[in-house]
Amino acid sequence: MDQKLVINISPTEKRIALLEENQVAEIVIEREEQRTVVGNIYRGIVSRVLPGMNCAFIRIGLDRAAFLYGRDVLDASIPHQDLLDAWSGEDLPLLPIPSLQRPIEQMLREGHPIVVQVLKEALGTKGPRVSMNLSLPGRYLVLLPYICHIGISRRIESEEERKRLKEAIQPLLPPTMGVILRTAAHGVEIEALKQDLRYLLKMWQGVENKIKTQSHMGPLFTDLPIHLRMVRDWYSDSVSDIVIDSQKEYQELQSFIADTLPSASSKLRFHYDAIPIFDLYDIELDIASALDRKITLPSGGHLVVDQTEALTSFDVNTGKFVGTNNARETILQTNLEAAKKVAEQLRLRNIGGIIIIDFIDCETEEDRELLFSALQHALKPDRARTHVLKISEFGLVQMTRKRTADSLERQLLQECPYCMGNGHVRRIETEATDLLRELRRRHLQTGEKNMTIYAREDLIQWVQTREKESLESLQMAYDLQIQFLASSFRLDMLRDSQFEIGP
Repeated sequence: MDQKLVINISPTEKRIALLEENQVAEIVIEREEQRTVVGNIYRGIVSRVLPGMNCAFIRIGLDRAAFLYGRDVLDASIPHQDLLDAWSGEDLPLLPIPSLQRPIEQMLREGHPIVVQVLKEALGTKGPRVSMNLSLPGRYLVLLPYICHIGISRRIESEEERKRLKEAIQPLLPPTMGVILRTAAHGVEIEALKQDLRYLLKMWQGVENKIKTQSHMGPLFTDLPIHLRMVRDWYSDSVSDIVIDSQKEYQELQSFIADTLPSASSKLRFHYDAIPIFDLYDIELDIASALDRKITLPSGGHLVVDQTEALTSFDVNTGKFVGTNNARETILQTNLEAAKKVAEQLRLRNIGGIIIIDFIDCETEEDRELLFSALQHALKPDRARTHVLKISEFGLVQMTRKRTADSLERQLLQECPYCMGNGHVRRIETEATDLLRELRRRHLQTGEKNMTIYAREDLIQWVQTREKESLESLQMAYDLQIQFLASSFRLDMLRDSQFEIGP
């Protein structure tokens, strides 16, 4: 699969898009006032310990206190070997096992200093999630300074390759440290692993020195700028071009690639064209479509996407598609197209957390198995960890996708000030009857008889025609004199562009 990395830089925003076969597969946006803090390491202060919830709040110098789960606390009283014996996974940084830990109130005290790393951005009303189990990511390795363990990405499926990588890296590690071998390490020569490890150990030495010398609350380590970080994490041999439109960041990338990804040097290009870079690759159109609630499927069916605080739902519909042979074939084809599209949308919109997919009910168990396999296959290219449950008899799929930052929708949109996030506006009939009730209420409370109503033109027309009898009855009953004046607001303004550019 041909891939391209397209990077757009402006004074207030950085946007990095991953294209697969000239279609946007993933996009990351970072604004100057909303820089990501995921991966950053901070010296903080324990502000509150909650034994009943097995968590603590940590002040790290950001707007909101960070949230530390009890299982993310490193208990110095637990020997490394006990952790290793209790740990059943292989691909994640080892975390303390809750059954081995002391209660959180015995490990942390309010007012005490603490060193933590941000795992997840602040989401909604929640502060960032942090951990005491620090890690430093490189191109091929993730260094685990506090855990003596070697993990290997699940995406490296070959047992022979997993064994080779483990045997290659084990003699190079300091005795008290561990690493995770990333997917990019597959097939990489030992010398490249050594170089990456040297880079990470040097980086850790700098962090460790700061931990020992910095006494005030604040950052101890900040991850790479987002354009460098995305190239580090997204680059593979499948990437044919890395295109960027800022001279300053282009030079930074040149230096970064020469040090860490020499094979990519020939693929880096500066965008000289007068056409904006995202317009040239039709990325702006893909971003706009990624914000739509309704997504059309190739056959004519469609998906409806709804995001709430707790979960995201995908509703599959046949729409205009009526098939050619029979209902079973129509339903299966629509569901298979939807499975592929859902997987694409999860990556493009960066949707995380709990996800519910309401497929059209399959007629047979065989069709359900086929659909489940298709969904799993479609999710394979996704870097974020997913966990999918079997399709229920009602056609529902429950799944989770790891969330570390806001979705694209939450980054680019805000709650509608008119409908207050309901997604619906009041019917004009409802507004008209409410207006008449309010007139009566106002007169009874204040005794006013002369009133001026400022309202939308369509509402005024409705009241004066459809509700004419009710209006006249109200005026006669209370001897009211009512004048209607049109306000400047119209409902169709909500659909209009927020700006116009003239000659």
